[in-house]
Amino acid sequence: MLLDTNVLIRMTAFPDTLGPVAWDLIEGGPVYASSISHFEITMKRMLGKLDAPDDLVRLFGDQGITPLPFTERHAARVTKFEALSKHDPFDRILVAQAAAEGLEFMTSDRILLGLGYDWIVDARK
Repeated sequence: MLLDTNVLIRMTAFPDTLGPVAWDLIEGGPVYASSISHFEITMKRMLGKLDAPDDLVRLFGDQGITPLPFTERHAARVTKFEALSKHDPFDRILVAQAAAEGLEFMTSDRILLGLGYDWIVDARK
């Protein structure tokens, strides 16, 4: 399962905002964090939009989350999600990456959940 950036942040900073089903799936593993999420967190911290510890990436590893590099194959899959053309580019990339890897994708983003894909999982449940 690939975790959306918002899920990664919630599980380390606001764990009660994730639902029991989400926690069961996370604890059942394997769970991945994209290098794109690390980039998004870094950018938001630099812009002052996110107050996160410097060692957040290390905290993900401490929780058993495996890093997933972003590749050319993932980039090519972005074209399959035209419905997200005006949506947050980080989300579009993460959805494409999950699809390319055949992974479920956990998010709390209503737009992504509304796409109707059974492999996009609601983190609030």
